[in-house]
Amino acid sequence: MRQAVFLDRDGVINETVIRNGKPSPPASIEDLRVPLDVSPALHQLTAGGYLLIGITNQPDVARGAQTKEAVEKINRHLLESLPIESILVCYHDDSDDCACRKPRPGLILEAAHKWNVERQASFVIGDRWKDIEAGKRAGCKTIWLDRHYDEDGHGAVPDHRAETLAQAAAWILSSGAA
Repeated sequence: MRQAVFLDRDGVINETVIRNGKPSPPASIEDLRVPLDVSPALHQLTAGGYLLIGITNQPDVARGAQTKEAVEKINRHLLESLPIESILVCYHDDSDDCACRKPRPGLILEAAHKWNVERQASFVIGDRWKDIEAGKRAGCKTIWLDRHYDEDGHGAVPDHRAETLAQAAAWILSSGAA
């Protein structure tokens, strides 16, 4: 079985747009910003033997505030420019009550099945409590990228906290799990 790092997209792979203290995804490819430490950190993780898979909630599609095409264009750009195997997307809103919307672990479970991933030896990196909760429910170790958002953590307790993806990658690689 393989080991993976499941990465939230907005706030982990790329920067979010903050509106009223809350993180939001970029509206278009033109708004997409990838922090300078992301590519080197992801390359270190792949060199360390980890499969990299993006997992992202994109409820603005269900809400009519974003198009699926815009989300897919952003994802294609990230996949072409970074060593990420795939980005799985939940396009639902909370009211849809689906299994794939974080904090439910559906996207992680789907990816683990598809790529033969050992969840207990894998990690989830997220910037919101829903990412951490989904990782815990899937049986993965979790890392919270603390972006200092104005929101309640809903009691989510990560295995580790980091300020940057580079710090998160260093902690994973130093854990000796791979």
